[in-house]
Amino acid sequence: MSSPVLTVSALNSLARSIIEGALPLLWVSGEISNLTRAASGHWYFSLKDASAQVRCAMFRGRNQFVDWQPSNGDQVEVRAVPTLYEARGEFQLQVEVMRRAGLGALFEAFEKLKQKLNAEGLFAESRKRPLPVFPKKLGIITSPEAAALRDVLTTLRRRAPWLPVILHPTPVQGEGASRKIAEAIRLAGERGECDVLIVCRGGGGIEDLWAFNEEAVARAIAASPVPVISGVGHETDFTIADFVSDLRAPTPTGAAEQVCASRDEWMQKLVTQHHRLARPLHRLLHSHAQQVDFLSRRLVHPALRLQHQRGSLQHLALRLHRSFSSTLQLSQMRTGTIQVRMLAARPAPGRQEAMLGNMQHALTRALHRQVENSKVTLERIATHLAHLNPDAVLARGYSVVRNSQGKVVRSSSQIKIDDALDLRF
Repeated sequence: MSSPVLTVSALNSLARSIIEGALPLLWVSGEISNLTRAASGHWYFSLKDASAQVRCAMFRGRNQFVDWQPSNGDQVEVRAVPTLYEARGEFQLQVEVMRRAGLGALFEAFEKLKQKLNAEGLFAESRKRPLPVFPKKLGIITSPEAAALRDVLTTLRRRAPWLPVILHPTPVQGEGASRKIAEAIRLAGERGECDVLIVCRGGGGIEDLWAFNEEAVARAIAASPVPVISGVGHETDFTIADFVSDLRAPTPTGAAEQVCASRDEWMQKLVTQHHRLARPLHRLLHSHAQQVDFLSRRLVHPALRLQHQRGSLQHLALRLHRSFSSTLQLSQMRTGTIQVRMLAARPAPGRQEAMLGNMQHALTRALHRQVENSKVTLERIATHLAHLNPDAVLARGYSVVRNSQGKVVRSSSQIKIDDALDLRF
């Protein structure tokens, strides 16, 4: 059976699948040659060594993160995906990351030192000291020729021209720079002239900033008795000094801005505080002014006050006189009424004797009437009792029969032969 016939497109697609499946994302080192920057923003170049080369493509979405400009002849390390460009059937590397050759070791050393110092607690927020609000003197540790120094001084001249500055000159790059930076930090701390220190330099690659990634500089910052601001590189650059320092500024200019607030900002704060204090003070003054006006209206001349009180006393005296007269008249009327009642109740012997005689005659007549009435009632009751007297019944020929117990026998059925009976005639 014959094998199927493939088109070129199918062959290249199959080869691409095999290559991408067999080769993972990997690091490749070499020298850049034939570098082309297309109008689309993509980079195309070859990566070669002494005996071979390979085509490479780094698209715009990836090369925008490279913080330096590569050129032909640069030794680089790229992390790339091996693939096949199907349109031309060319094997190539699709580059994801590019760095200068040898930086891998620097990154590894950076991470090891970072982990070591972090484990010791040198990065802890609890050990970081606050900056003085109004520093009396500022120390700067950098190279006198550094552009960073000019940026810091320009910013300070604009924001805080009254702040004295002491420069501790030291190289910030090259052989022995880290030792000299650490010595400058130690010396500034021993002299004790400054309230705060700025350690700064301009931007650059990791190898340019490496002096600030050395352990000696980190420990000198941690041991400094003076708060330290790190202003090394650009915003995207991070060094060990940034993590150990009391405050990390994104740039040297930012470090100068962190030292003290701008004069304009302080003036604005003072104006704001003035307004905040003035408003309640004005309200208080207005309130007291109104109170004074009110009290001034109530304030009267003593002569007028005496005249007013004299009028009040006269009015009260008149009311008292009227009240006394009214009370006296009322008492006199009550006394007259009582006198009349007493005269009316005074005893009269002649009249009383007549009244007693009349009452005696009336009582005698009432007693006679009561006796006559009682006699009539008694006679009526006696007649009624005579009708009810049992002896009256016996007088008419009847008798009363009692048994031996003394009970009245009303029927022959209540007695028997030989019963003893009591008969009353």
